[in-house]
Amino acid sequence: MPLSYSSGFVETVEHLKEYEAAGLDLVLVAEAYTFDAVSQLGYLAAKTSRVQIASGILNVYSRTPALLAMTAAGLDFVSEGRFVLGLGASGPQVIEGFHGVPYEAPVGRSREVVEIVRKVWRREPLTFAGKHFHLPLSAEHGGTGLGKPLRMINHPVRADIPVVLAALGPKNVALAAELFDGWEPVFFWPEQAGAAFGEALAAGKAKRSAELGPLQVMADTFVCITEDAAEREAALQTARGHIALYVGGMGARGRNFYNDLAVRYGFADAARTVQDLYLSGRKAEAAAAVPEELVHGVTLIGAPGHIKERLAAYEAAGVTTLNAVPLHASHESNVRTVAQLKEYTA
Repeated sequence: MPLSYSSGFVETVEHLKEYEAAGLDLVLVAEAYTFDAVSQLGYLAAKTSRVQIASGILNVYSRTPALLAMTAAGLDFVSEGRFVLGLGASGPQVIEGFHGVPYEAPVGRSREVVEIVRKVWRREPLTFAGKHFHLPLSAEHGGTGLGKPLRMINHPVRADIPVVLAALGPKNVALAAELFDGWEPVFFWPEQAGAAFGEALAAGKAKRSAELGPLQVMADTFVCITEDAAEREAALQTARGHIALYVGGMGARGRNFYNDLAVRYGFADAARTVQDLYLSGRKAEAAAAVPEELVHGVTLIGAPGHIKERLAAYEAAGVTTLNAVPLHASHESNVRTVAQLKEYTA
């Protein structure tokens, strides 16, 4: 479940204890151009006892690979082995607009980052000769030539902290399947996943080391389990607005990964319309233009029987973890939904 702090971070974390008691297994903290995720994850580690905590996501541009490794090892330490390192490339708007770093080679950079962080956790002297990272940095690559191959002073709690890659594009999805412990897709549609991601997943898995074990799939979705038609409709409208934000506004024309996914799902015309409306400031119309079939396909909203059928579809599509946002109006109902999901997936 992604952590929302719109009602106040401390209050939200207090509520998290109830979700944990209801059976919540994993909570993620996002980082875009808001508060950093790391400080909040440290607070979560102190306030929880069982639930896994994950970054969802840290981008691979604004921190060096060694710092990402140090941060993950530190969070794993304070949480007593409960941290999951969620990584991703983000997009040009954030990386170049907020961090001032060129958005270059997201796939190649992600590949080298995951290799480097694992070397750090194994406490190997840190040497690496890649296309994007050179450790130690030699004079040939712009350094002073004085760098040494250092290794982490501390002994990490785990040398195999799980690393998950958020990815949608075919090359990045293939990379997740090849080198990462897990893959986090957003707007995952079980019945269309094979057409949208199957070829890339197969290509990556063909190169995957057996030592990594099976690929874990952490699918993002919205959930509202209810018999009440009005409550279902309110939840669907919330999901519709969220989809419109991403398909329409998260990226520029020709460089929007979520829009590209909607096209791969078979909604090229609708994706173009949603983007045109959203970028012209007509956000409500953009939301209304999101196809109903797409909204139902990527969410878990409906009566208990319908939810059980959808969960079976997610499982059949290879999903191992649901990163579900509960959409009920009350906290009590959201906690009950988490307990129901735990029951249905037991």
